[in-house]
Amino acid sequence: MNQQVEQGYRMHCVLSNLSRLDVDQLDDADRERVETARDLLEEVSLLTRPEDGSGPDAPTDD
Repeated sequence: MNQQVEQGYRMHCVLSNLSRLDVDQLDDADRERVETARDLLEEVSLLTRPEDGSGPDAPTDD
């Protein structure tokens, strides 16, 4: 697996895990940390994805 695809996959996994957290069970400070982490990861994902959809976050047929 090439490095860009592997990094994109890791980012996807982290975002998925953050999205699955039950933030209602966290205190306000931790909830804010999760929200900040999620926003930053989504921003990085958008910045690293080429407009033609061929970047590391693009779906593959593998």
